[in-house]
Amino acid sequence: MIRLLIVDDHPIVRDGLRAAFEAEPDIDVAGEAANGREGIERAAALDVDVVLMDLRMPEMDGVSAITALRHSHPRIKTLVLTTFDGDSDVLPAIEAGATGYLLKDAPTDELLRAVRAAAAGEPVLSPSVAGRLMGQVRRPVKAALTDRELQVLALVADGASNRQAAVKLFISEASIKTHLLHIYDKLGVRDRAAAVGEGYRRGLLGSRTS
Repeated sequence: MIRLLIVDDHPIVRDGLRAAFEAEPDIDVAGEAANGREGIERAAALDVDVVLMDLRMPEMDGVSAITALRHSHPRIKTLVLTTFDGDSDVLPAIEAGATGYLLKDAPTDELLRAVRAAAAGEPVLSPSVAGRLMGQVRRPVKAALTDRELQVLALVADGASNRQAAVKLFISEASIKTHLLHIYDKLGVRDRAAAVGEGYRRGLLGSRTS
């Protein structure tokens, strides 16, 4: 029997997923959670085998929860189920330790197979996600950040606004915006927060202190 925990901040989604699994003799929905923090607590308390994890939730997001579960309960497998399949969503989830990654438009049969595969420790990826990962592997390595771009990224990581960064570096705000666009492109991200996260991941910024 596979003990499953459903973690999603939308009650109607949780209800629909529970209904999809109820008729399966080898899958038991042991519980539900509305955010990542709650998911971690219930996964441990309910001794589940697989966590079906959404990514974007209040309190704690899915990637943070996956990371925490991997360290505290490595036996538990996490299967991402989300509507987002961009590089800035897929790659962090896989790197955090997710066993699989599916989209919410997946057919029920595919979802059932994925949960069983995840319980067995087998990786599961939706076709679009697999394609993105292949594209990432084949994509030429982006140019390294320049010294100025590293300076801008470090200031952003410290919480500086464009105006504050411009004053600090004695350049215009327009130049800061241009540097940021170049940083986003080179790191393969879309916004400041993702750029900072990727900067830490790649060792371009100093270690986090919190």
